[in-house]
Amino acid sequence: MKRLRERMIRAALLLCLGVLTAAAASAQSRPAAAGKDPATDMRAVLASPSDIGEGRKVAQASCANCHGMDGHSTGKNVPHIAGQRPGYLYAEMRVYQAGGRPDKSMVDAVKFMNDDALWKVAAYYGSLEPAPPVAVDPKAAAKAAARADPVKAGKAVADSCGGCHGETGVSSMAGMPNLVALDPKHFYDATVAYKNGQRKHDMMKQIAAGMSDADLKNVALFYALQKPEKAKTPAAGDATAGERAAAASCAGCHGDRGVTSSATVPNLAGQDAEYFIEAMRAYKSGARSDETMKNAVAKLDEATIKNLAAYYAKQQPLPTKARAPLSTAEWVQRCDRCHGVNGNSTDPHMPAIAGQRADYHEKVLHAYRTGERKSSAMSAMSGTLTEADVEALAAYYARQKPRSVIYVPVPAK
Repeated sequence: MKRLRERMIRAALLLCLGVLTAAAASAQSRPAAAGKDPATDMRAVLASPSDIGEGRKVAQASCANCHGMDGHSTGKNVPHIAGQRPGYLYAEMRVYQAGGRPDKSMVDAVKFMNDDALWKVAAYYGSLEPAPPVAVDPKAAAKAAARADPVKAGKAVADSCGGCHGETGVSSMAGMPNLVALDPKHFYDATVAYKNGQRKHDMMKQIAAGMSDADLKNVALFYALQKPEKAKTPAAGDATAGERAAAASCAGCHGDRGVTSSATVPNLAGQDAEYFIEAMRAYKSGARSDETMKNAVAKLDEATIKNLAAYYAKQQPLPTKARAPLSTAEWVQRCDRCHGVNGNSTDPHMPAIAGQRADYHEKVLHAYRTGERKSSAMSAMSGTLTEADVEALAAYYARQKPRSVIYVPVPAK
């Protein structure tokens, strides 16, 4: 039994050796807070029961009003810190002390603490049982997932457009524009023009009026990601003559064969011929307000416009540069690379985010996005997050079960 126990102890120590080695390497790679050696926060990781007891006294005097003695926050935008990685807690308090974060309540709480008090209170809260995760609300989770996927949200709105424009935006009704292969920026701007009356069309104005700004952007993205196809409608006119006219009058803005590189200029390749003709007439008459287009079509006669329509209708549209945004699951994979599986970090310097309050998590992500919190890695990660992404990620991690990590010192050889 004695030998078995010795073997088990050696195995546990070897297991923890890898964790501590990684932690030490991480500490060496992090910039020192306020000029301190970043390795000093390992004291909080390897604190003794006596150190933790002293840290409890500090918590009672300076931290419990907001974070509670158990580290389970009940106040909005105040984080749970029970079971948080102690090296991280210590380092963050040093940042507040140095004025690196504009949070008066935190600055006031830690500004008079000496280094001994900081690492011991970090060790105390790190030793506690984490707060339980929030219960999963299937309806709320599904709603958050829907908000976080703009392509699905756009498809849901676009379903009402299919009767005229085709299920995926490929027109089979003469006079109805093809909606595929348009840059989302152009699609959005054109729909807003219908909404505010800059483009005259009663039905489109009524339809656009019922869409929110987010709806418009989601629909634009949905159509931009569909397979580009030519409109399935007839095209009268002389395409050969239209090609010569296009080279002389249109290619400078709309690109070779009707495919442009500009986000604000529409692609014309594969467009319905009748719609093209009506649009040119509207620019010519001033029913569509656009000085550039009005000047461009002023010298075109009716026959030339029909020839242009026939030429562009025969051209093959190409995919746009639009890309589907990352799903919540894909964002989680990226976050877990640093913060551990389901947000349970095993690095004493990297915060655990499993079970964290959603409102606080949202606040922090916004702070990194705006630069209020400084971190090159987090700024790069959060810079492309949408509001829906932030809400979905915060809700996801709030539902994950947080787990404590025990660090065991390895005796020197």
